[in-house]
Amino acid sequence: MTVLLVVAKAPVPGMVKTRLCPPATPRQAARLAAAALRDTLDAVRDTPGVTPVLALSGNLADAEDGAELTAALATWSVLPQRGTDLADRLAHAHLDVAEAFPDRRVVQIGMDTPQLTPTRLAAAVRRLANADAVLGPADDGGWWALGLRDPRQAAVLRGVPMSTPETGRSTWSALAGRGLRAVPLPPLRDVDDWSDARVVAAAAPDGRFARQVAAVRRALVVRA
Repeated sequence: MTVLLVVAKAPVPGMVKTRLCPPATPRQAARLAAAALRDTLDAVRDTPGVTPVLALSGNLADAEDGAELTAALATWSVLPQRGTDLADRLAHAHLDVAEAFPDRRVVQIGMDTPQLTPTRLAAAVRRLANADAVLGPADDGGWWALGLRDPRQAAVLRGVPMSTPETGRSTWSALAGRGLRAVPLPPLRDVDDWSDARVVAAAAPDGRFARQVAAVRRALVVRA
C-alpha cells in the first residue's frame, strides 16, 4: 500500500497564502487555505488503497476552520513538520513516513492544488508502481507531486532551491543524479496568487475552494 502524504501549514491568518493579499484580507486568505486543504483531504480520503498521512506545520487550534479540519483528520496519521527550511522539512517528512510505515512507497502533495481528484491521485500511485520516482510539474516551474519508491531518497531535496521557476527542473535533475528512474505526471496549476486562485476555482467549481473564492469576490464588490 502507498502512503499519500499531504504537507501543509495550519491555515492561520497572516501565516498562509499571504500572496493572495490583496485582494484578500489575511483572514480570507486563511479561509481559502483551509478550503484548499479540506478539498485536498477529501481527494485523498476518496483515493482507494492508500494510507493517508499529514505532515503539519503549526497548530490547528489557531487555524480558520480548525475544528472542521481536526474532525476531517480523525482517521489520519498526523506528523509534525521539522526542519530548517522547506527542502529540509520535505525531506524530513518523507523520512518520518519511512520510519512510521516501513517499505511503503510515498506520493507527496501539498495543499495548493485543491482541484486534485481521486482519479488523478490514483493514477500517480499506479505510475509510481513502475518507477523509482514520479514528479508532477506545476505551471509556475515548481512541482505539485513527488512520489518515491524509497522515501528516504527525498534527502536529495536538500540540494534543490525551492519556490523558484527552476525548482521542477532542478528536482528532476537531482533525482536523475541519484540514479533514480523518474517518470512525469501531468502538470497542474497551483495556487500562489489571486489569478491562480480564480483559474483553479474554475477548474473545480463544486469544491470548497471555489466557494470560498466566490465569497471573496462578493466581499470585494461590497467593499467597492
